[in-house]
Amino acid sequence: MQTNTPSRNTIKLTRRGRLALVVSGAVLAGTAVAVPLLTLDSDRPTRPRTLVIPEGWRAGQVYAAVDKALALPAGSTGQAAAKAGLKLPNAAEGNPEGYLFPATYPLDDKATPGSLLSAMVDTATKKFSAAPIAAGAQRDSMDLYQAVTIASIVQAESATKTDMAKVARVVFNRLSSGMPLQMDSTLHYALGRTGVRTTAADTRLDSPYNSYQRMGLPPTPIDNPGEDAMHAALNPAPGDWLYFVTVKPGDTRFTADYDEHERNVAEFNARQQSPARSQSPSAAPAPSK
Repeated sequence: MQTNTPSRNTIKLTRRGRLALVVSGAVLAGTAVAVPLLTLDSDRPTRPRTLVIPEGWRAGQVYAAVDKALALPAGSTGQAAAKAGLKLPNAAEGNPEGYLFPATYPLDDKATPGSLLSAMVDTATKKFSAAPIAAGAQRDSMDLYQAVTIASIVQAESATKTDMAKVARVVFNRLSSGMPLQMDSTLHYALGRTGVRTTAADTRLDSPYNSYQRMGLPPTPIDNPGEDAMHAALNPAPGDWLYFVTVKPGDTRFTADYDEHERNVAEFNARQQSPARSQSPSAAPAPSK
Protein backbone atom coordinates (compact mmCIF):
# COMPACT_ATOMS: atom_id res chain seq x y z
CA MET A 1 0.00 0.00 0.00
CA GLN A 2 1.49 3.35 -1.01
CA THR A 3 1.21 6.42 1.13
CA ASN A 4 0.47 8.67 -1.83
CA THR A 5 -1.23 6.86 -4.67
CA PRO A 6 -2.43 3.35 -3.77
CA SER A 7 -1.77 0.67 -6.34
CA ARG A 8 -4.65 -0.38 -8.58
CA ASN A 9 -4.60 -3.79 -6.94
CA THR A 10 -5.31 -2.40 -3.47
CA ILE A 11 -7.50 0.55 -4.25
CA LYS A 12 -11.18 0.16 -3.50
CA LEU A 13 -14.06 2.31 -4.52
CA THR A 14 -17.74 2.41 -4.86
CA ARG A 15 -20.07 4.17 -7.18
CA ARG A 16 -21.29 6.51 -4.49
CA GLY A 17 -17.95 7.21 -3.14
CA ARG A 18 -15.33 4.56 -2.76
CA LEU A 19 -12.74 6.63 -4.43
CA ALA A 20 -13.46 9.98 -5.68
CA LEU A 21 -11.96 11.31 -8.74
CA VAL A 22 -13.45 13.64 -11.00
CA VAL A 23 -12.28 16.25 -13.24
CA SER A 24 -12.91 19.81 -14.03
CA GLY A 25 -16.25 21.51 -14.17
CA ALA A 26 -18.94 23.57 -15.68
CA VAL A 27 -22.20 24.66 -14.33
CA LEU A 28 -25.60 24.95 -15.60
CA ALA A 29 -27.70 27.95 -14.81
CA GLY A 30 -31.39 28.05 -14.31
CA THR A 31 -33.87 25.49 -13.19
CA ALA A 32 -35.49 22.57 -14.94
CA VAL A 33 -37.45 23.93 -17.81
CA ALA A 34 -40.45 22.83 -19.75
CA VAL A 35 -39.71 23.01 -23.45
CA PRO A 36 -42.86 23.67 -25.42
CA LEU A 37 -43.32 21.23 -28.23
CA LEU A 38 -47.09 21.29 -28.80
CA THR A 39 -50.24 20.60 -26.87
CA LEU A 40 -51.94 17.30 -26.29
CA ASP A 41 -55.03 16.49 -28.28
CA SER A 42 -57.95 16.08 -25.88
CA ASP A 43 -59.20 13.20 -28.03
CA ARG A 44 -56.23 11.12 -26.84
CA PRO A 45 -56.66 11.12 -23.05
CA THR A 46 -54.53 8.03 -22.52
CA ARG A 47 -51.41 9.51 -24.09
CA PRO A 48 -48.84 11.01 -21.69
CA ARG A 49 -48.97 14.77 -21.57
CA THR A 50 -45.33 15.22 -20.60
CA LEU A 51 -42.02 13.41 -20.70
CA VAL A 52 -39.88 13.77 -17.58
CA ILE A 53 -36.12 13.25 -17.97
CA PRO A 54 -34.49 12.92 -14.52
CA GLU A 55 -31.00 14.16 -13.74
CA GLY A 56 -28.31 11.57 -14.28
CA TRP A 57 -30.09 9.39 -16.83
CA ARG A 58 -27.89 7.93 -19.56
CA ALA A 59 -28.78 8.43 -23.21
CA GLY A 60 -30.04 4.84 -23.45
CA GLN A 61 -32.52 5.47 -20.65
CA VAL A 62 -33.73 8.64 -22.37
CA TYR A 63 -34.21 6.77 -25.66
CA ALA A 64 -36.24 4.06 -23.92
CA ALA A 65 -38.42 6.66 -22.21
CA VAL A 66 -39.14 8.39 -25.52
CA ASP A 67 -40.02 5.08 -27.14
CA LYS A 68 -42.46 4.35 -24.34
CA ALA A 69 -44.00 7.83 -24.29
CA LEU A 70 -44.59 7.77 -28.05
CA ALA A 71 -45.65 4.11 -28.09
CA LEU A 72 -42.85 3.18 -30.49
CA PRO A 73 -41.02 -0.13 -30.88
CA ALA A 74 -37.99 -0.45 -28.61
CA GLY A 75 -34.90 0.99 -30.24
CA SER A 76 -36.75 3.49 -32.45
CA THR A 77 -35.41 6.61 -30.74
CA GLY A 78 -31.87 5.29 -30.62
CA GLN A 79 -31.97 4.75 -34.36
CA ALA A 80 -33.51 8.18 -34.93
CA ALA A 81 -30.82 9.98 -32.92
CA ALA A 82 -28.21 9.57 -35.63
CA LYS A 83 -30.54 11.08 -38.24
CA ALA A 84 -32.07 13.86 -36.16
CA GLY A 85 -29.53 16.54 -37.08
CA LEU A 86 -28.87 17.36 -33.43
CA LYS A 87 -26.90 20.58 -32.91
CA LEU A 88 -24.16 19.14 -30.76
CA PRO A 89 -20.70 20.60 -30.13
CA ASN A 90 -17.98 19.34 -32.44
CA ALA A 91 -16.26 17.61 -29.53
CA ALA A 92 -19.28 15.35 -29.08
CA GLU A 93 -18.73 13.79 -32.52
CA GLY A 94 -22.46 13.15 -32.87
CA ASN A 95 -22.90 11.51 -29.45
CA PRO A 96 -25.67 13.33 -27.47
CA GLU A 97 -24.64 11.87 -24.09
CA GLY A 98 -24.46 14.76 -21.63
CA TYR A 99 -26.64 17.03 -23.79
CA LEU A 100 -30.06 15.46 -23.26
CA PHE A 101 -31.02 18.09 -20.74
CA PRO A 102 -32.99 16.90 -17.67
CA ALA A 103 -36.35 18.63 -17.73
CA THR A 104 -40.08 18.12 -18.29
CA TYR A 105 -41.04 18.14 -21.95
CA PRO A 106 -44.66 18.56 -23.14
CA LEU A 107 -45.93 16.02 -25.65
CA ASP A 108 -48.55 16.09 -28.36
CA ASP A 109 -49.48 13.96 -31.34
CA LYS A 110 -46.89 15.66 -33.54
CA ALA A 111 -44.00 14.92 -31.20
CA THR A 112 -41.36 12.61 -32.69
CA PRO A 113 -38.10 11.16 -31.38
CA GLY A 114 -36.24 13.75 -33.44
CA SER A 115 -38.25 16.71 -32.16
CA LEU A 116 -37.89 15.62 -28.54
CA LEU A 117 -34.15 14.95 -28.76
CA SER A 118 -33.62 18.25 -30.57
CA ALA A 119 -35.52 20.08 -27.80
CA MET A 120 -33.30 18.44 -25.16
CA VAL A 121 -30.07 19.27 -26.98
CA ASP A 122 -31.14 22.82 -27.79
CA THR A 123 -32.06 23.41 -24.15
CA ALA A 124 -28.72 22.04 -22.96
CA THR A 125 -26.82 24.17 -25.44
CA LYS A 126 -28.67 27.28 -24.30
CA LYS A 127 -28.04 26.52 -20.63
CA PHE A 128 -24.42 25.47 -21.05
CA SER A 129 -23.58 28.45 -23.25
CA ALA A 130 -24.82 30.98 -20.70
CA ALA A 131 -22.15 33.53 -19.84
CA PRO A 132 -21.53 32.43 -16.21
CA ILE A 133 -21.06 28.81 -17.25
CA ALA A 134 -18.79 29.51 -20.16
CA ALA A 135 -16.73 31.88 -18.02
CA GLY A 136 -16.48 29.28 -15.27
CA ALA A 137 -15.13 26.68 -17.66
CA GLN A 138 -12.54 29.10 -19.04
CA ARG A 139 -11.53 30.06 -15.51
CA ASP A 140 -10.61 26.44 -14.83
CA SER A 141 -8.78 26.06 -18.15
CA MET A 142 -11.14 23.57 -19.72
CA ASP A 143 -13.55 23.59 -22.58
CA LEU A 144 -17.29 23.33 -22.09
CA TYR A 145 -17.46 19.69 -23.18
CA GLN A 146 -14.89 18.74 -20.54
CA ALA A 147 -16.95 20.62 -17.97
CA VAL A 148 -20.08 18.68 -18.89
CA THR A 149 -18.08 15.45 -18.68
CA ILE A 150 -16.91 16.32 -15.18
CA ALA A 151 -20.43 17.23 -14.10
CA SER A 152 -21.67 13.87 -15.34
CA ILE A 153 -19.16 12.10 -13.09
CA VAL A 154 -20.14 14.27 -10.12
CA GLN A 155 -23.78 13.39 -10.81
CA ALA A 156 -23.04 9.67 -10.88
CA GLU A 157 -20.72 9.55 -7.87
CA SER A 158 -22.60 11.74 -5.38
CA ALA A 159 -24.89 10.15 -2.82
CA THR A 160 -26.64 13.48 -2.12
CA LYS A 161 -26.72 17.01 -3.47
CA THR A 162 -24.72 18.20 -0.48
CA ASP A 163 -21.89 15.80 -1.39
CA MET A 164 -21.49 17.12 -4.93
CA ALA A 165 -19.13 20.02 -4.29
CA LYS A 166 -16.84 17.75 -2.23
CA VAL A 167 -16.89 15.02 -4.85
CA ALA A 168 -15.96 17.63 -7.44
CA ARG A 169 -13.02 18.72 -5.29
CA VAL A 170 -11.81 15.13 -4.98
CA VAL A 171 -11.84 14.88 -8.75
CA PHE A 172 -9.83 18.05 -9.21
CA ASN A 173 -7.39 16.99 -6.52
CA ARG A 174 -6.77 13.61 -8.10
CA LEU A 175 -6.33 15.08 -11.56
CA SER A 176 -3.92 17.74 -10.37
CA SER A 177 -1.97 15.10 -8.44
CA GLY A 178 -1.49 12.98 -11.55
CA MET A 179 -3.59 10.16 -10.09
CA PRO A 180 -5.97 8.04 -12.16
CA LEU A 181 -9.62 8.72 -11.48
CA GLN A 182 -10.40 5.06 -10.73
CA MET A 183 -14.11 5.80 -10.77
CA ASP A 184 -16.59 2.95 -10.65
CA SER A 185 -19.14 5.10 -12.49
CA THR A 186 -17.04 5.41 -15.66
CA LEU A 187 -16.26 1.71 -15.65
CA HIS A 188 -19.92 0.75 -15.15
CA TYR A 189 -20.81 3.02 -18.04
CA ALA A 190 -18.45 1.06 -20.27
CA LEU A 191 -19.97 -2.20 -19.01
CA GLY A 192 -23.51 -0.93 -19.60
CA ARG A 193 -24.66 -1.56 -16.06
CA THR A 194 -25.36 0.18 -12.76
CA GLY A 195 -24.47 -0.67 -9.19
CA VAL A 196 -21.94 -0.11 -6.43
CA ARG A 197 -19.69 -3.13 -6.80
CA THR A 198 -16.61 -3.40 -8.99
CA THR A 199 -14.53 -6.57 -9.29
CA ALA A 200 -10.85 -6.95 -10.05
CA ALA A 201 -11.80 -8.45 -13.42
CA ASP A 202 -13.87 -5.32 -14.19
CA THR A 203 -10.84 -3.10 -13.71
CA ARG A 204 -8.97 -4.96 -16.44
CA LEU A 205 -11.54 -4.03 -19.07
CA ASP A 206 -9.97 -2.61 -22.22
CA SER A 207 -11.99 0.58 -22.62
CA PRO A 208 -11.31 4.32 -22.79
CA TYR A 209 -13.90 4.61 -20.00
CA ASN A 210 -11.82 2.42 -17.68
CA SER A 211 -10.49 5.13 -15.37
CA TYR A 212 -8.57 2.51 -13.40
CA GLN A 213 -6.23 2.08 -16.35
CA ARG A 214 -6.62 5.35 -18.29
CA MET A 215 -5.53 8.74 -17.04
CA GLY A 216 -7.69 11.84 -17.24
CA LEU A 217 -11.31 12.19 -18.24
CA PRO A 218 -13.36 9.63 -20.16
CA PRO A 219 -13.91 10.53 -23.84
CA THR A 220 -17.55 11.58 -23.32
CA PRO A 221 -19.95 12.38 -20.48
CA ILE A 222 -21.31 9.25 -18.78
CA ASP A 223 -24.83 10.58 -18.17
CA ASN A 224 -26.88 13.76 -18.51
CA PRO A 225 -26.07 15.93 -15.49
CA GLY A 226 -28.43 18.29 -13.76
CA GLU A 227 -28.03 21.83 -12.51
CA ASP A 228 -26.65 20.93 -9.08
CA ALA A 229 -23.90 18.73 -10.52
CA MET A 230 -22.94 21.46 -12.99
CA HIS A 231 -22.71 24.04 -10.21
CA ALA A 232 -20.57 21.70 -8.14
CA ALA A 233 -18.22 20.99 -11.03
CA LEU A 234 -17.64 24.73 -11.53
CA ASN A 235 -17.52 25.54 -7.83
CA PRO A 236 -15.88 22.64 -5.97
CA ALA A 237 -15.66 22.89 -2.21
CA PRO A 238 -12.26 23.77 -0.73
CA GLY A 239 -10.44 20.77 0.70
CA ASP A 240 -7.52 18.38 0.26
CA TRP A 241 -9.61 15.20 -0.05
CA LEU A 242 -8.52 12.39 -2.35
CA TYR A 243 -10.95 9.63 -1.31
CA PHE A 244 -14.54 9.20 -0.21
CA VAL A 245 -16.98 6.43 0.61
CA THR A 246 -20.64 6.45 1.61
CA VAL A 247 -20.58 4.22 4.68
CA LYS A 248 -24.33 4.50 5.22
CA PRO A 249 -27.13 6.80 4.05
CA GLY A 250 -26.27 10.35 4.99
CA ASP A 251 -22.72 9.43 6.02
CA THR A 252 -20.26 10.05 3.20
CA ARG A 253 -16.71 10.37 4.50
CA PHE A 254 -14.06 12.37 2.69
CA THR A 255 -10.38 12.17 3.52
CA ALA A 256 -6.90 12.86 2.17
CA ASP A 257 -5.41 9.96 4.15
CA TYR A 258 -5.46 6.56 2.48
CA ASP A 259 -5.25 4.59 5.74
CA GLU A 260 -8.28 6.46 7.08
CA HIS A 261 -10.08 5.77 3.82
CA GLU A 262 -9.30 2.05 4.17
CA ARG A 263 -10.84 2.06 7.64
CA ASN A 264 -13.94 3.75 6.25
CA VAL A 265 -14.13 1.17 3.46
CA ALA A 266 -13.77 -1.64 6.01
CA GLU A 267 -16.72 -0.22 7.94
CA PHE A 268 -18.74 -0.02 4.73
CA ASN A 269 -17.93 -3.66 3.91
CA ALA A 270 -18.77 -4.80 7.44
CA ARG A 271 -22.16 -3.14 7.23
CA GLN A 272 -22.83 -4.79 3.88
CA GLN A 273 -21.95 -8.23 5.23
CA SER A 274 -23.99 -8.06 8.43
CA PRO A 275 -27.05 -10.41 8.50
CA ALA A 276 -29.44 -7.60 9.36
CA ARG A 277 -28.39 -5.56 6.36
CA SER A 278 -28.39 -8.49 3.98
CA GLN A 279 -32.04 -9.10 4.88
CA SER A 280 -33.09 -5.49 4.41
CA PRO A 281 -32.98 -3.99 0.91
CA SER A 282 -33.57 -0.55 2.36
CA ALA A 283 -30.34 -0.81 4.35
CA ALA A 284 -28.07 -0.23 1.36
CA PRO A 285 -25.66 2.70 1.79
CA ALA A 286 -27.13 4.46 -1.24
CA PRO A 287 -29.58 3.53 -3.97
CA SER A 288 -27.85 2.02 -6.98
CA LYS A 289 -27.99 3.88 -10.25
